[in-house]
Amino acid sequence: MKTVLLTLGRLPKALDLARSFAAAGWRVVVAEPFRRHLAGASRHVARSYQVTAPAVDRHRYLAELADVVLREDVGLVVPISEETMHVAFLAPLVGPEVRVFTMPPEVVLPLHDKHRFILRARAEGVAAPETVALGDPAAAAMVARQDVVVKPVYSCSGRGVRMLPRGSPLPRDEAAIVQAFIPGAIYSTCSLAHGGQPAVTVVYRAVTLSGSVAVAFERVTDQPAIEAWVTRFIAGTSYSGFISFDFVVDEAGKPWGIECNPRTTSGLHFLAPEDLAPAIVAPGTAVRFRPDRQLQQFWSCLTETQHAFGDWPRFRANLQQLVGTRDVTWHWRDPLPLLTMPYTAWQIIAMARARGVPFGEVATLDVGWYGDPVSAAAAAP
Repeated sequence: MKTVLLTLGRLPKALDLARSFAAAGWRVVVAEPFRRHLAGASRHVARSYQVTAPAVDRHRYLAELADVVLREDVGLVVPISEETMHVAFLAPLVGPEVRVFTMPPEVVLPLHDKHRFILRARAEGVAAPETVALGDPAAAAMVARQDVVVKPVYSCSGRGVRMLPRGSPLPRDEAAIVQAFIPGAIYSTCSLAHGGQPAVTVVYRAVTLSGSVAVAFERVTDQPAIEAWVTRFIAGTSYSGFISFDFVVDEAGKPWGIECNPRTTSGLHFLAPEDLAPAIVAPGTAVRFRPDRQLQQFWSCLTETQHAFGDWPRFRANLQQLVGTRDVTWHWRDPLPLLTMPYTAWQIIAMARARGVPFGEVATLDVGWYGDPVSAAAAAP
């Protein structure tokens, strides 16, 4: 039996992939910095390993992943979320016989960098807002003439993002970018690609937010310009693996790429789980969509509904969605991940409470990439 290693288990995306690979006849192993995690409660996960968080010790994390690959005779490694930027360095440690389903660091890290991504998008001939480094004289000129967005060079889940009105003073001494604000509707995508060809692209938007993180979302089918943007970018970069983008669509219907996540996002949940593993393993495999147009993360949406109590229009809307929308983790043949989530996610819940922020804003703090990608070789173990 073939063995796949998933490099994070705490997020519902890992559960989709674990179930898919198990259904395709693979043995599923998970590496996770937390002792307990969502996917670990699934009957489809054969074994879990607790590993060092990459944000704590990147080199040790990679060495431990390589050890798991050797111990479990892993043939395929699939990164799940923010740890992808670290897993990109794994291939030389495990040898050519082990496939790592992401691009090498010299491709992944510049896309994770919010400034270098914009430069690459423009080089590929797709629309992206004017963006400059904080501290560049052009940044002061930009905010003097228009509203801007200030973002850390490396971040996710909206951490550290600020909207500044025209004429506002800019912050100092930060590794950040200043981006022209474009009014419009926000959309996101998630694609699975091989050799510059997307097998599938999901376009979706937030329905319910917990802070800046979507916990309920809706797939949309009326944005062909976004799909064309994504297809052109993936072709230009010859990308293989999961890759996701955030967009603003302006009043004229033009999509502007504002961020790239060279990894999965919640859009993965709209793909038919039974198609995921075959599409990863065999390029050219078709991927279908789930019939559900809306999905939610039940426990997070329950929390948002409780928070809305007293704001009756918002409470009624949240409650109606809560009882009428499918949860991304629930499956009657594998019920424990949903039922035990308050227990398996307790470390993240406690961290969120201590910081006074939503769950999603701290869920990947310990696995994110916060290094300097100017030289990928310098970051390698």
